[in-house]
Amino acid sequence: MSHPSRSHGRPVQDLKHDLPAGIAVFLVAIPLCLGIALASGAPPLSGLLAGIIGGLVISLASGSSLSVSGPAAGLVVVVLSAIETLGFAGLLMATAVSGLLQMLFGYLRLGRIGAFVPSSVIKGMLAGIGVILIINQLPMLLGMPAGETLGWHDLANLPEQTNGLAVVIAVTSLALLWLWDRPSIKRSPLGMLPGPLVVVVAAILIDQTMPGAWFTPLDDTQHIALPIESLGLTGFQQFLDQLQTPAISTLANPELYLFALTLALIASLETLLSIEAVDKLDPLKRHTSPHRELKAQGLGNLLSGLVGGLPITAVIVRSSANVNAGGRTRASSLIHGLLLFATVAFLAPMLELMPLACLAAILIHTGYKLANPRLILALYRQGMNRLIPFATTLVSVVAIDLLKGVLIGMFCGLCFMIRANFRRAVSFRQEGDRAWMTFHTDISFLNREEVRSRLERLVPGTHLIIDARHALHVDPDIREDIDAFTRNAPLHGITVELRDLRGFSASFPGSPVDDDSHRLPLGQSAFT
Repeated sequence: MSHPSRSHGRPVQDLKHDLPAGIAVFLVAIPLCLGIALASGAPPLSGLLAGIIGGLVISLASGSSLSVSGPAAGLVVVVLSAIETLGFAGLLMATAVSGLLQMLFGYLRLGRIGAFVPSSVIKGMLAGIGVILIINQLPMLLGMPAGETLGWHDLANLPEQTNGLAVVIAVTSLALLWLWDRPSIKRSPLGMLPGPLVVVVAAILIDQTMPGAWFTPLDDTQHIALPIESLGLTGFQQFLDQLQTPAISTLANPELYLFALTLALIASLETLLSIEAVDKLDPLKRHTSPHRELKAQGLGNLLSGLVGGLPITAVIVRSSANVNAGGRTRASSLIHGLLLFATVAFLAPMLELMPLACLAAILIHTGYKLANPRLILALYRQGMNRLIPFATTLVSVVAIDLLKGVLIGMFCGLCFMIRANFRRAVSFRQEGDRAWMTFHTDISFLNREEVRSRLERLVPGTHLIIDARHALHVDPDIREDIDAFTRNAPLHGITVELRDLRGFSASFPGSPVDDDSHRLPLGQSAFT
């Protein structure tokens, strides 16, 4: 197995693959960085800064050869809530603290924490985020300015608030994204062009050519807005002045630490899931250390919070684009970060040509992928023990909030796990006057009522075999019940044979122990 951070000895040959892959990832990242920032209620520049740090910092500190980091749709709900509660400067402090927590997770070797969250709960969390993304983008899809919300009282005046050109751009964008997902396009030369890039170019062309007698032109509030004057090499000091810093005063707010912990946990889970998926896609079958990845992500989030960027995770969309474009090493992610920085420094005016409606369409498409109806159908086919925790998490995330929704989903999953273990722990069968009670796994107090009811229903003349060879632990209360039943069984004409339920021979002086068969015949005994 190749070491995750070690090049496989062909830097020049790898660069031939990494350069075009880095360009492809950069073209996918621009609209996503901007769109996620807008969906989060944050300045567009913060999304670009997060993408730059993900490319320039995390790619160097990470052990993953192919994963790409940046702002993630999975954190939109938390970021939006943090900004509403703490303000943007408070979010930055929460992001920096979450980075410190992630680094601590890495040093404590907690990179396996994702294994303790049921996959149905994680899928429900992502689907809930997808539903929220779709709902939150509807105003921009209709041509409303960024940050506007759409309530029930607005529906009566919806035609007056809708911009026809924005709707045309959004519908065209969604159609192109759907088309670019078709296998026929993916296999054709057009498939080499990233779908989001095609959407942005088409949206700009429509915006620049169609306004006239039919459509009202889009105004500045319906386009990306960046601090243009602060960008560019001649005004680099002004650019630095635009970088926002976290509010130290928010450290006294207890809610900051709840948001920081939530960001750290969700970002870590999304990162660990992403690197696991990317490792499976890696043609060289390299393995990424999850502990090192958490340290790298923590460093990135610490820096992002300090300079005004959004929280960062390893993201599967950009990572998949990197793999599909032929990336070989971390150089492709580094190249994508350099191109993002160059765009902010030199091409900011071009970014302001992007209509918000096309970014809303990209985010709606992303949300649909997270909440794909096919996923619900697949979970339904796998059984209620998968579907119900998924649906509970999805509804709770949408109706309450992300952290509480995940906790409710985990509790629901835990209930199903207990129920499953309970149902398969004990089995009972009877043939004539012989009966078998088998313990298939460890027996807890949850199985006590089932064991007692089975014992109480035995009829006189039954020979009961209690087989505990597969149980390393039997709850002491259940042992006491079996002990009492065995002592009193002769009164009811019942005989009991214990197999590998050690510790009972001491309770019955004179009972022979068969060491070869691991059976403990106790004669006739029964429950009081």
